[in-house]
Parts: sequence; structure tokens; C-alpha cells
Amino acid sequence: MSLRVGVIGAGLMGSTHVRLLSQSVAGAEVVAVSDAIADSARRLAGEVGVDAVYTDARELIEDPGVDAVVIASPAETHEPFVLACFDAGKPVLCEKPLAATPPAARHVLEAEAALARPLVQVGFMRRFDPAYVALKARIDGGEIGRPLLAHCAHRNATVPPRFDSEMILRDSTVHDVDTVRWLLGQELVRVTVMTPRPSRHAPAGVHDPLLVIFQTAAGALVDVEAFVNAQYGYDIRCEVVGETGTAALPLPGADVPPNFQERFAAAYVGELEAWVASVAGGAPAGARAWDGYAAALVCEAAVESLRTGEPVEVEIEQGVTS
Repeated sequence: MSLRVGVIGAGLMGSTHVRLLSQSVAGAEVVAVSDAIADSARRLAGEVGVDAVYTDARELIEDPGVDAVVIASPAETHEPFVLACFDAGKPVLCEKPLAATPPAARHVLEAEAALARPLVQVGFMRRFDPAYVALKARIDGGEIGRPLLAHCAHRNATVPPRFDSEMILRDSTVHDVDTVRWLLGQELVRVTVMTPRPSRHAPAGVHDPLLVIFQTAAGALVDVEAFVNAQYGYDIRCEVVGETGTAALPLPGADVPPNFQERFAAAYVGELEAWVASVAGGAPAGARAWDGYAAALVCEAAVESLRTGEPVEVEIEQGVTS
């Protein structure tokens, strides 16, 4: 029997999940779509032949015909919608961020800890990208020795005009935050954001690119170049330097993908396949609530460093795990 999935959000990410679940993921079917804009919900539902359309996401969550939920609505809705899924006892794949603020993410973490089993997976899809999976296997296998440094780049060709300097950290660099935590198995405890000369293609007042320096709990250093108006394509890079060697993602060469949908097409399918399989297994795959909470704390510290120009310590509260 297929997992009956309801998708909240008919924008770019919601549409991506609906199409992949309908066309590329075995064992699941989209049975309901919700969006605050009724026409958007109806249009997306009609594209894949779904009859159940809601403007109130809570009605979708409470629909007895929905077994599990994908949340791809704006960030400020994530906390209430995830909590509603908990109340309904339904597994949920929540697009990043887990919640709009660290306290809201902490609330979700604590609410899930009170449940009989974990229900939320956070949409950090790079954990399912074949190139990143291979890179992690080399690191975990000891091929490069103890990691000392990591060099990362996150380059978009362009982004919408509303993308400001803080969004570069919260919406783009957040992926590198989770990826590095996962690759190295270490928390990020200190962050410094540096602002080089801005690109002429950056909107007035926007610091683009940014150079973000992280320190891990074990003393490794990580630099992330976040450049969201790089013009030439969507270019993701990562190299980890160890005591006896280095390991890196393959370079794109001349064939730089134009957008994230193409670069991470296999990752999104893998993420959804793992999530669907995990519903039957009883424990979420991929990033958990703790990972969403930790990423929120790190990004908030990065925003503070951007504002002050000073290094900022990341205060990760322990005591609740997912």
C-alpha cells in the first residue's frame, strides 16, 4: 500500500516535492495539496490529478486520508504546522529551516522528545546527494586521516531581489552548516562572517559574496564562500583536508548546472525515498529535529557576526535530543 502524502505549500519547493512524489518515488502518492493561495493549490493539484485541495493547512494535516505530510510553506509556518503533525501523530518531512527562530526550533525539539517516537525529518537533502555520500564515506573510512580543515563554496547564478545579506546566511549557508556538521560529526561552536568587496551584481546594500569561518568543537576550521549572484551557474564545492590527505566533491568543469534543481535532482529523490521508507521503519532518515535546531543556532550566530563584525560563540544547549 502506498504512503498517502499531503503537501503543504504550492511554491517552488512544494511543487518540486509534489512532482517527484508523483513521478519518481515508489511507494508514495500525493493525495492532498494545501496553499494559502487557493489558485496555486488548485493548479498544482490539477497538474498531478489530486482532488483534495485546502487553503487551511491544518485541514490537510487532520484529513484521515493523509498518512504523512511534507511541509514546504514559508518558514514562519513551520513550527505550528510541525506541531500540528505531532498532535495528529503523522510523520513529517519539513523543508529547512525547521523553524523560523532558534527558540521555535527548540520548541519543536522538546515537543518531539515528549512523543513515543520521532516524527520529523528536516529537508537537508545534501545528505542524500551521491557525491556527498561518497565524500563522507572516504572521511569516515579514515582515508584522509583526522580532518583539520574544510573549504566550501555555495554559488548561485542569481537569486530573487528580496534576498538580503541575512538570507544568504539563513537560506543558503544553512545547507553548508548542516553538511559540515554531518560530514565531520562535529558541532560548530564559533562563527565569523567577513564581508569582502561586494559584487556589482549584488543589490544595493547587500553583502555578496560573504566569507564565513566556522570552528568546530574539535578545533577544525571551515570556510564557506556564499556567493548568490555569481552569474555563471549553480556551483557547489567542498574539500576536506585531513592529516594524511584530502577528499573533495568532483569539480563541475565546464558543465556547471544552472540551478539547484538540476544539481541536486538525485538528492531530492533520495531524500524522499528514504523518508517514505522510514515511515514504515518508525524512525526518520536524514537530518533530525536536533540537526534543525543546531543549524538554526549556528545561522543566528552568523547573522549576529554579520551585524557586529565580530566572532560569535554558538551556545548550543544540551539536555534535549531527538
